Amino acid sequence: MHLLAAARSRMKCIPVVHEVTATIAAEYFNEHSKSERAFALVTAGPGLTNAITGIAGAWLESRELLVVGGQVKSSDLASKSMRQRGIQEIKGVELVSSITKASILIDKPLERQAVHELCELSRVPRKGPVFLEICLDVQGAPYGISANPPAKTRSQLPVATEEQILDLAKKISIAKKPVILLGGGLDRTSTWALRSQLNELKVPIMTSWNGADRFGSDNEMWFGRPDTWGMRYSNLLIQQSDLVVSFGARLSMQQTGFNWQEFVPNGEVVQIDIDESETSKGHPKVDLVLNVDADDLLQKIVQQAKGNCESWIQHCQYVESQLPLDDPLNETAAGFISPYQFVLQLSSICDSDTSVIPCSSGGANTVMMQSFLNKTGQVFFNNKALASMGYGLAGAIGAAIADRSIRTVLVEGDGGFSQNSQDLATLVAQNLNIKIFIFSNKGYASIRMTQRNYFGGDYVGCDTETGLGFPDWEKLAEAYGMSYSRISTENMRTFDRDQEWIQPGPVLYLIDTDPEQTYFPKIASRVAANGGMESAPLHSMTPELSPESLDRLYLR
Repeated sequence: MHLLAAARSRMKCIPVVHEVTATIAAEYFNEHSKSERAFALVTAGPGLTNAITGIAGAWLESRELLVVGGQVKSSDLASKSMRQRGIQEIKGVELVSSITKASILIDKPLERQAVHELCELSRVPRKGPVFLEICLDVQGAPYGISANPPAKTRSQLPVATEEQILDLAKKISIAKKPVILLGGGLDRTSTWALRSQLNELKVPIMTSWNGADRFGSDNEMWFGRPDTWGMRYSNLLIQQSDLVVSFGARLSMQQTGFNWQEFVPNGEVVQIDIDESETSKGHPKVDLVLNVDADDLLQKIVQQAKGNCESWIQHCQYVESQLPLDDPLNETAAGFISPYQFVLQLSSICDSDTSVIPCSSGGANTVMMQSFLNKTGQVFFNNKALASMGYGLAGAIGAAIADRSIRTVLVEGDGGFSQNSQDLATLVAQNLNIKIFIFSNKGYASIRMTQRNYFGGDYVGCDTETGLGFPDWEKLAEAYGMSYSRISTENMRTFDRDQEWIQPGPVLYLIDTDPEQTYFPKIASRVAANGGMESAPLHSMTPELSPESLDRLYLR
């Protein structure tokens, strides 16, 4: 109560319906905004438990997030042996200590400098959430006002030595089949500023899912996003490379494939990451580690290195031309829109200053990350590490508040959207310019596909026929007082001419999607030589390519 009274006097307060929206929106706001910062303010007890999903997501994606929570009076705190003494009391610090950089119970007033240092901890050296739990009596305690706030200080990150820079530049210059992988650890705007120099480097450039918007598809050296659910041609090319230089990418199992032993089987891997725990985790095999500021090193490398691999670039262009993002083996029943064709169409109509927010799980997320062609200048990110349903709307709200002058586009599945749809109220109350596209297949596409592929189609809890329920979407939009439009095969190519798209304001678009829609390509499991099961390597996606095709697509 005291915290809210203080915040309203000096800050812009955005009320939301549910605390999970507050934390996710704050995370996405901070990821999007160039200068301003947002934090989430939640009540004690259920306010914090509702916020834990957002805290976990920011932790796994290494994003800046401050959550301030209330707590009962310090005199009412339960002892270690008690479950509860104060009303709504729960031990918040213990709940989130494993998913925060700092989790602090403030049971007596802190010096202002100490609070600033805790807030700053969320930003450097590797970003992550901070949770401050403040007892009610501390909130209302008398305080003194400092004449000036302490100066903000960023910790100095270690930088590469001149010898390391020259050595890496030489590796890139002499490699025959190099790839540069840009990750989410890089600053978005700094990388955009290097666009011309990265193209002039004449080395194929790929991005991780976390760093998807660091380099756009409108760049001549862009060759997609490799991943377990990545673009097939990107996966095939990175596996052929003789040198992969990863700037600010974790090289997680999703990025390298769960069969990480076969990641870049005939090449050298260089990983630049500020966090030693990521470079020493034991997978994949890394030949050179540099625990230095990836942004700083990238800026120096583009000045020092020069690719010498024209035949490799030509081969990359050829492979890209032979493996379309809308895989011809995908099946879409008559009368339904192919989600891949729709996403490619959406790519073409979203201009360079659009914020594009894919959801974080399910078929809608997969299609967006496999086939959306983001442009330089577009903010394009999600939270895939936690892969929580319901992230999309909250994230879009945070991104839209960060920049109200531009259009924000959200693509979500009906199952995920239903998890957090109550904050349509926030979207409408704030009159945010968010265009929401819901893939409606009346269920959970990824769960349904797994049950079909691995359990013979014994469906349970995956669609309306097996127990799920969904609203009448048009009536839902009407209930919140927002525009509604249905996209069909007839208007898919022309809906951007309608006033709903052109005029600012929230719109809910429904896209009927085939419940039996296939989502290829993907990494599947296979029978190993010992008879057990193992994941296929990154280059071996299902459906498998013919030996003749593979022979054409490999540079010998």
